[in-house]
Amino acid sequence: MSLMRFLLLPAMAAAVAAGDLHDVVIYGGTSAGVMAAVQAQRMGKSAVIVCPDKHLGGLSAGGLGWTDTGKKEVIGGLAREFYHGVWRHYRDDDAWKWQARDEYGNRGQGSPAIDGERRTMWIFEPHVAEDIFEAFIKESGIKVHRDEWLDRANGVVKQDGRIRSIKTLSGRTFPGRMFIDATYEGDLMAAAGVTFTVGREANSQYGETLNGVQTKRAVKHQFRKDIDPYVDPGDPGSGLLPRIHPGPPGEEGAADHRVQAYCFRTCMTDHPGNRVPWPKPDGYDPQHYELLLRYLQAGWKGVFSKFDPIPNRKTDTNNHGAFSFDNIGANYEYPEGSYEKRREIIREHERYQKGLLWFLANDPRVPDDIATEIRRWGLARDEFTDNGNWPHQIYVREARRMVSDFVVTELHLRRKEPTPRPVGMGSYNMDSHNVQRYVDADGHARNEGDIQISPGGPYPIDYGAIVPKKKEAPNLLVPVCVSSSHIAYGSIRMEPVFMILGQSAATAACLALDLDLAVQDLPYPALRKRLLADRQVLETPNPAGFIPLRSLRGIVVDNTRAQLEGPWKKSGVTAGVHDGYLHDDGAADSSCLARFTADLDPGFYDIEVAYTPHPNRATNVPIRITASREVHRFSLNQREKPNHGAFHTLDSLFLGGPTTVLIANRETDGHTIVDAVRFLKK
Repeated sequence: MSLMRFLLLPAMAAAVAAGDLHDVVIYGGTSAGVMAAVQAQRMGKSAVIVCPDKHLGGLSAGGLGWTDTGKKEVIGGLAREFYHGVWRHYRDDDAWKWQARDEYGNRGQGSPAIDGERRTMWIFEPHVAEDIFEAFIKESGIKVHRDEWLDRANGVVKQDGRIRSIKTLSGRTFPGRMFIDATYEGDLMAAAGVTFTVGREANSQYGETLNGVQTKRAVKHQFRKDIDPYVDPGDPGSGLLPRIHPGPPGEEGAADHRVQAYCFRTCMTDHPGNRVPWPKPDGYDPQHYELLLRYLQAGWKGVFSKFDPIPNRKTDTNNHGAFSFDNIGANYEYPEGSYEKRREIIREHERYQKGLLWFLANDPRVPDDIATEIRRWGLARDEFTDNGNWPHQIYVREARRMVSDFVVTELHLRRKEPTPRPVGMGSYNMDSHNVQRYVDADGHARNEGDIQISPGGPYPIDYGAIVPKKKEAPNLLVPVCVSSSHIAYGSIRMEPVFMILGQSAATAACLALDLDLAVQDLPYPALRKRLLADRQVLETPNPAGFIPLRSLRGIVVDNTRAQLEGPWKKSGVTAGVHDGYLHDDGAADSSCLARFTADLDPGFYDIEVAYTPHPNRATNVPIRITASREVHRFSLNQREKPNHGAFHTLDSLFLGGPTTVLIANRETDGHTIVDAVRFLKK
C-alpha cells in the first residue's frame, strides 16, 4: 500500500461515515449533468451534482428553445422523457399566457407515428425547460450544490490514478467513487490530467475534408455584397474596422487554435405586456457596428431571419448572416481561460450583442424599415428574471475536446469508419459557425469557418468517445467535451445528444461500480443491454418501405458511405435504400458531388444506381464511372421508374480494382438524387 493510499484512507472512511461519499459525483449542471444524475439514481446509486451554475439545464434552459434535433427518432431515453415533459406542459391551458394555443399551432410537435403515447414537443420557453430539469432533480431526490467552482489548480485529488475527490474554491470537498465531467468547458477533465485539444485539426490528421481552415466552403452566413473593411473606405492605411482580424486566414485545411463563435440565444417578444425595451450597454460604441451598417446600406435584409418563434409570442433568436449575434473571434481564450478571463469574455459578448440590438433600434443611419421593425421587439420580461432578462448561459459551441483512444471524426459520421460500441446517436449537420473575419484578396470583408454539411443520415457515437485513456483517469466519464475532431463535434454538440450521452455515461459508471472495473474495461454487451432496456437508441430504426442493405445482392455502396461534397440534403419521403437518400434541392449548380467507390475483383459487372423517381427529378443527371484508367459517361433520367426494382442498370462493363461512380448536379433540370450504387458480378 502506497503512502498516499494510506494517508487518504482515513479521509475516505470519514466521508463514508458522514454519508458524504457518493457513488457518482457529477461536475456541471448542464442538461447532460442532470440526465447523468437522474440515471445514476434510477440505477440505485447515490449521485450529487456540483456545479458553478445557479440554474440547471445549460443551454436547453438558457435560451436554446428551438431544438437542433436532426432525426428525432434516434433520440431516446431520458432525453425523450424531457421532450415529452415539454409536450405535457403545453397541453395545459394555463401554459398559454401571452398567446392562444391555436395561434401557435402544432409547431415543433413530434409525430404520433414515431412517438406513440409518449408525445413530444421540441420547441419551448427557457423557464419551462428549467422547470422540467428541476422537476427531474426533485423527483429523484438529488442534491445539487450550486455556485461551487472547481479549484482547477489543486482541486482534483487522485490516488493510484483514480480521482478520489474534487474540491471547490469555497473549500468544500466532494469525494466519490465515479466522476462525470458534464461541463461545456471540460474543466474537471483537464484538471484531472486528461489529454485534450482546443481549436481545429488539420484535415490531414484524421483523413477528413471539412476540418481546419475553411475559406472555400464558408458560403453560409457570408457577406453577399462587397463590403469595404477599412475605417476610411478604400484606404488600408486608415486601419481595419473593429472585429476584423489582420492578416490572412491561413492555409486551406490547415490546423489552427481558433474556436467557432459564441453568442447568446436571446429570448425576445413583441407582446407589449411582456416586452422590455432594449437596454443600452455600458461602453456602447457604434463604431463596432460600422461594418454591419455598410452591409445594411448595401441592401442586406436578413436581420429577422432567425427570430424563431417559440410559444407565447417569444423567440429563440440565433445568429444569422455575415454580421449578427456571433461575436466572431472574441472567444479564442475562453476554453482554457481563468474564471476571471471567461467572465471578461462573457461580459464582452453581452456588451456586443446588447449593443448590436441597441444600434439597430436607435442609430439614425439604420434603414427605417429595419429600425422600425426591431423597435417592435424587446427582451421577454418573464424570462431570466434574476439576470436582467438576459440569458444566464452563453452558447459555448465548442471549448476543450478530450483526446482519448477513440476519436470520433468525419469518417465515423459518414459511416466510413466503424463504430463498434455505440452509446447513442447523432444526426445533425456537421455544423461549425464562423471562426474569423478577415480581408480577402480583393480587399473586402470575408468570414471564414462556417460549415453546414449533412453527414448523410444518423450515425452512432462510440463509447470510447466518452471515456479517457485508462492511464489518465479510470473512473471518469466525459459526455460533453467528448473525444472528437472539430468538425465531428460540430454535429455531436447538440443538446439532445448531450442528454443522451449524459445518461449513457452514468449507466457505464454504475455498471463499472457493480463490476468493480475501470470504466475502460466495462464489457460492452452489458452496457448495451442496459442502455436498450432504458430506451436508448443505438442504431437507426428502419422505417417501413426502406430496403435493408443486408437484403441486397452484390456489392452495395450506400450514400452513407459515399464521399460527399456540397450541401446535400437528407430525405426519406419516398423510402429508398437503407435509411433514405440525398438530394440537391434542385440547385443544379455543380455544388454537389457524390463518389461511390468499391475495390472490385476483375470481371463483368452490371453497374446499377438506386434512386426514387418523381416528376420533380432531373432528366439529365450526369454519371461518370472510372476504373482502370477508363472513363464511362452516362446521363440518367430520374423521373422515369428504375429498370431493375429500386435500381437502374446503366451498363455491363468489365471492371477490376478501385472503381468510382461519380454523380453530380451539373446543369441538371430538376432534383438530383443519390441513394446507392450496386455492382452485380455476372
